Amino acid sequence: MNLRPRNNRDRVTAGVRDRVIRLERYGVTKDEFNQPTTTWSLLADRWASKEDVSDGEKVRASQVGSSLTTRFRVDYDEQTASLTTADRLLHEGKTYDISGVKEIGTREGIEITASLPGPVLAAEPAP
Repeated sequence: MNLRPRNNRDRVTAGVRDRVIRLERYGVTKDEFNQPTTTWSLLADRWASKEDVSDGEKVRASQVGSSLTTRFRVDYDEQTASLTTADRLLHEGKTYDISGVKEIGTREGIEITASLPGPVLAAEPAP
């Protein structure tokens, strides 16, 4: 039995990959004083498609913050399949926090949901 798609209509599409992203792996090392230090190491540079899916503002504890949620789709390989929410994604000089990673189809791609936090500003009291 052939489990491969018969034609392009049967394939799960992952979008046009026209952006370069950098995936970085979270790690902890010890500094010269034997104290734990957060480090980021290169996991992979990949071509990806990008789709902004939501944006919003939140008011919490008298502060206003904004965020942008984006989905990136990349080809499936050993590095992209190993991504976790502890890792991060860099694109066009911005650092995205990864909030979800899921497989597209049967090893056809990986969908990465990531958030770009905006600045947090002190909320002004209502008049």
